[in-house]
Amino acid sequence: MILNNDKALKVAEFLLQIKAVKLQPNNPFKWASGWNSPIYCDNRITLSYPAIRTFIRQTYTDAVLESFGKPDVIAGVATGGIALGALVAQELGLPFIYIRSSAKGHGMGNLIEGHFEKGQKVVVIEDLISTGGSSIKAVEALKDAEMDVKGLVAIFTYGFSVADENFKKANCPYVTLTNYDFLIEEALRKDYISMNDVTSLREWKEHPESWKK
Repeated sequence: MILNNDKALKVAEFLLQIKAVKLQPNNPFKWASGWNSPIYCDNRITLSYPAIRTFIRQTYTDAVLESFGKPDVIAGVATGGIALGALVAQELGLPFIYIRSSAKGHGMGNLIEGHFEKGQKVVVIEDLISTGGSSIKAVEALKDAEMDVKGLVAIFTYGFSVADENFKKANCPYVTLTNYDFLIEEALRKDYISMNDVTSLREWKEHPESWKK
């Protein structure tokens, strides 16, 4: 879900401007899954641009408050959601924790790092949603720790139906600052792509596993 269309277009503009997102429908990238993809996304690049970082932080914060109310804790998903989540927690004056991709193999063997208490309300911060797998894993870790997960906020989603299904099964609502459709709209408006590219880009979203095989 998108809360503000104008902000969604602005975030898309920033991602394209700093090349956090690259669109190459005629020279696709190869994902670890083996899928060919016309898009590459690395939202951590936003951290290197102070003005954009500030806008992202404030937009995240608005999304948290408008969608879920003020929680007790902000949790970031490793690795992309750690720095972004800490920024949101600072903006809200809240404690911050983060969820590892797997439990630490030494010491306390923690999966969740930082101080938290059972029953606390938590909103999860993620940088990117593809299928939702890693995000749901983090959400389940928080639920296993008996925290009250109110929802998740991410910068960007590709808009795959499987992600919607996974979040629904996990009973975890989510919102994003922008998405694939807004990105294509902004890329076309700013001449990053041509109208001829749009058909191919939309075909990929519908059938990413078979696109240009």
